[in-house]
Amino acid sequence: DTLDQVERNYVKGITRRELIEAAIDGVLRKLDPYSTYITPDQLDSFRGNIESEFGGIGIQITLDQGRLAVLSPLPNSPAHRAGILAGDRIVEIDGRSTEGVNLDQATERLKGKLGSTVALAVLHAGRAKPETITVTRGKIQLETVQGDHRKADGTWDFMHDSRKGIGYVCVTAFSRHTPEELRRAIESLKKQNVTGLILDLRFNSGGLLRSAIEVSDLFVEKGRIVSTSGRNVSDRVWEARAENTFSGFPMAVLVNRFSASASEIVAACLQDHHRAVVMGERTWGKGSVQNVIPLEHGRSALKLTTASYHRPSGKNIHRFPDSTEKDDWGVKPDEGYEVKLSPADTVTLLLGRRQRDILEPPRDARTKPAGREKREKSESRPVDRALEMAVEYLNSELAKASENNL
Repeated sequence: DTLDQVERNYVKGITRRELIEAAIDGVLRKLDPYSTYITPDQLDSFRGNIESEFGGIGIQITLDQGRLAVLSPLPNSPAHRAGILAGDRIVEIDGRSTEGVNLDQATERLKGKLGSTVALAVLHAGRAKPETITVTRGKIQLETVQGDHRKADGTWDFMHDSRKGIGYVCVTAFSRHTPEELRRAIESLKKQNVTGLILDLRFNSGGLLRSAIEVSDLFVEKGRIVSTSGRNVSDRVWEARAENTFSGFPMAVLVNRFSASASEIVAACLQDHHRAVVMGERTWGKGSVQNVIPLEHGRSALKLTTASYHRPSGKNIHRFPDSTEKDDWGVKPDEGYEVKLSPADTVTLLLGRRQRDILEPPRDARTKPAGREKREKSESRPVDRALEMAVEYLNSELAKASENNL
């Protein structure tokens, strides 16, 4: 009756679909922050985020003094192959000015069907006039596994300290491709005689449950990885398998207060099995599983919390609304390995990571302002206390192993 009255008599016209979607949002607000309705307009973007795949040209964009700029092209992407460089300003997209656009609007115009083209008017650093570059959109698979720094060819170097054999791998999300990406990274480190590994899960908000299970299974030979239970779903338990497990070297896992969901599954599993020492900050505390339920024959979807997951030890991970700091939730760093960061420290760490991700153009392809090279040489990475602690821990473990061998 209420819907009929509003639809017929409200002062402004409103469609029944708008009313139903508003009603759905109201229902889901009574549940939890993770149950959401995905509209037809949002569905493609949602799938792209989950799969870390989409149709586009392969660039990271930002706003620099209100102007659309390229933070970095992705290695071997259509944009990279077409000659788009880090620091370029995008003046026009398909003949339309980018003045005043926000990042969401620009992203929407850059994405499109595979094989379609987009014309960009690009102003390179030090150039007076923009160059028009036509790029053919392709399937872009975002890198969810990153290394310590980029090599000259744009690929990641996963070795943090080649002299001592300490590797570093940062997992930014848990997508369908993450386990295989991580396996390739570890295999490359094994060929370089890796002796210790740092697994960085900071700022990783999660992703696919299956991906988290497969990543955990890469490092644990036996025992429970995670279990789930719910009201109308069968309880499930996932056990580790001995085959294809990477072992024989100590590990440190870095987490912070923004590590959530799938990140917590991996960190908790490695901690409970004493496969790794967890360092950093207490994690977010998201111990629930969402199932994506298609609606309208796949035109929209419902992301609904249907189960909760539990770490191998049986301890709780989920932080409920009435939870306190003394309650048992999230993944805490091992004793003696907590590194608390201020908001300013966190921002500095994020900016440093963003700078590391940039694929620098070749020297002959860019024009630097006077004094830029001198500044670059004086610049250094911001202090990362958690990373330093991880390196110190691995060095001590390697020293112990060396003494025992003697």
